[in-house]
Amino acid sequence: MMKKYISLLAIVAFFGVSNLMGQSRLVDRVVATVGSSIILQSDVEMQYAQHLAQGEKPNETIKCYLLQQLVTQKLLSQQAIIDSIEVSEAEVDDNLNRRMQMMVRQAGGKERLEEFLNRSLLQYKEEMRPNISEQLKAQKMQQNIVSAINVTPQEVKRYFEGLNQDSLPYFNTEVEVGEIVINPVLTKEEKDQFRQKAEGYRKQVIDGSDFGTIARLYSEDGSAPYGGELGFATRDNYVKEFSAMAFRLKEGEVSPVFETMYGFHFLQVLQRRGEEVNVRHVLIKSKPTTASLDRAKAKIDSIYDKVVAGKISFHTAASLYSENNETKYTGGMIMNEEDRTGLIPVNKLEAETFTAVDPLEVGKYSKSFRAKDRMGSDVYKFMYLKSRIAPHKANLAQDFAKIQEAAKQDKTNRMLSEWFEQRKENTFIDINEDFLKCDELKLWMTKTGTSLANNE
Repeated sequence: MMKKYISLLAIVAFFGVSNLMGQSRLVDRVVATVGSSIILQSDVEMQYAQHLAQGEKPNETIKCYLLQQLVTQKLLSQQAIIDSIEVSEAEVDDNLNRRMQMMVRQAGGKERLEEFLNRSLLQYKEEMRPNISEQLKAQKMQQNIVSAINVTPQEVKRYFEGLNQDSLPYFNTEVEVGEIVINPVLTKEEKDQFRQKAEGYRKQVIDGSDFGTIARLYSEDGSAPYGGELGFATRDNYVKEFSAMAFRLKEGEVSPVFETMYGFHFLQVLQRRGEEVNVRHVLIKSKPTTASLDRAKAKIDSIYDKVVAGKISFHTAASLYSENNETKYTGGMIMNEEDRTGLIPVNKLEAETFTAVDPLEVGKYSKSFRAKDRMGSDVYKFMYLKSRIAPHKANLAQDFAKIQEAAKQDKTNRMLSEWFEQRKENTFIDINEDFLKCDELKLWMTKTGTSLANNE
């Protein structure tokens, strides 16, 4: 029952708004009323269009689910207004830009997406803005409702004992693993080839070439399909070198080539709006040379030799020398992103990590090896296997953290259910009779009709 109420965040984050109105003529109508707000047929069609744009097969029944999510969104966003929960223009812009980038990739290019939408991306973004703002308010409201939820050890125990003991989950082999990572570092001379390439492209722009065309052809950033355009953002959205340059220039001005952790850039300011700026840029990534890789390999092997010889502990070495900021502050230990514990199912490990730790005995270290970090850059690392837990049926002794997370989610579900039940009693909600067949909407309907509650 609770899943019907609480899936808003996942759906709202996944489904953007799109528009089928350019593809078929539709006489709009009200399909639901939630308090003082209405939901139109076109609102449902917008959600459905995004469903199709993401490569899903046509399925009219999904519209029942989409309408249910819109009803949920309206209730949350209306309460957000009452509670003075605000969403900034910067937050809306950031969300819009990320959605646009995802949709362009899925559509296979800007032109194909604009053809599907039957409008320019700039026009589409403005059409999306009110709905995105409402979605973000709904998300913040939901987070506000459940933010203080916690569970005690006694609640975890009661939750576990209340489960069907004959159908408890069976956990795969789990491991605690650590890593020490060294990045290849380029010398000034090695970097010059990349700087010179960026300087050459900048010269083409200064000599009259279109900036957007140069970005599409040569930039190595994800914004290349957009002509390098990043959309409106504040200083905090960028690394300090990029931010300093973006907020220093006047509109239309092209920057000199400058360096960040990503490589060499040059940018152009398109527009300023208060404390926000919209820029486009070209990025040439600084790729490791053979010599820089050799130096990184020698450094990681030196650290490995000290750890294996017992001259320094693994955790101390990770804190002092590892260049992966996600793990160096945990003594090199990799965290399970799903439950934030150190135990990771072996089937969730990256392939190269699994290959390195699978043959190890507990307490041992792998040889160093070349790998890719999350950004796809080359690094050298070696692994440490702290513990290995054999496959087993869920139990409190070995799986307390997982059961605690499940108990917390159950408590969250119940709190959200109670919140929505209270809103049903005090909010007029009416569903169009055409949606009476929808199982997803039955929780909003009364036995005598489609009206769920009446204003007193």
